[in-house]
Amino acid sequence: MRVKQESRILDLENAQKKLTELVSDLESELKTLKREKSDVFILVITKSVDESYLQSGDGSSQISATINAPENNYAKNAAHALVNGKLHIFGGRYDGKKIARLDDCTLNELTVRLNEERRIGHAALSIENGKKALICFGNSGEIRKTCEIFDGSTTVSTFASDWTHRFGGLGLYKNQPTSVGCHDEKHQKAETLSATGWIALPNHPKRISDHSLVGLDNQSMLLIGGRDWGNGGAFQSGIWQLKDENWNQIGELLQAEYYGSAIYIDRSIYHFGYTSKAIERLDFNQDEDLQTVEEIGNQPGNYYLPVLFQTVSDYCI
Repeated sequence: MRVKQESRILDLENAQKKLTELVSDLESELKTLKREKSDVFILVITKSVDESYLQSGDGSSQISATINAPENNYAKNAAHALVNGKLHIFGGRYDGKKIARLDDCTLNELTVRLNEERRIGHAALSIENGKKALICFGNSGEIRKTCEIFDGSTTVSTFASDWTHRFGGLGLYKNQPTSVGCHDEKHQKAETLSATGWIALPNHPKRISDHSLVGLDNQSMLLIGGRDWGNGGAFQSGIWQLKDENWNQIGELLQAEYYGSAIYIDRSIYHFGYTSKAIERLDFNQDEDLQTVEEIGNQPGNYYLPVLFQTVSDYCI
């Protein structure tokens, strides 16, 4: 009996030791994660350039940033993408054909112009490993289907989509540009751009638009927030994943949102909301499974479609 009791005590001590080690490992991983997020800084250029700011990835700091531009509304409704590591903005309310590059703290307008007038509802996406940008869609008519490619110095037209995608966004799915839904036509259509043209994907379960699209490294694509036109345009909190040709909801934002912007950095998506102003961080594990959704701050104002750029802690402050 005594031997059995001693054996049980030993087993309990070993179990407690393993549990302590596990807790210690988890605490260490959490500290590492927090340290990594504190090293992330995102420049947020708003619809009024003089209200731009620098946001830390852990939510501990939000500092005004000074960006120079020809006009204060220069970035309003503009789409943005990286080309050769440099942030570029395309179109927008100020000038629907402009292309501007961020050099240091100044948005410099380039002499090259977009082929189409894209004032609102368009989207831009880095393609070909960041060497080029795809710019598509717009406000009305056939422009809501058109696309062009910018390589840093020239623009060339490419395949038009089969469906309109005003505020349908652009994201990478299986490393191909993809768009979903339309603010005007209120359809569920998803399609992806191949080397030979646009190809239909499975319909989204909702008649959705005004969302954010983010491609993951595992070849899947997330659709975040938006408006459901099958439900009167209700603001959405859903986080949907298109993977292996199937749509599934994998989580929810803490605040329903539309007209937000999102950026993927080191296994975290940072989503900057418009209606709630909430800045939310979606954390993923190494397999890119969603782990947590956390609110890390608020935008200083109701900034829709802000331009986002990963940078350093003292950029333009």
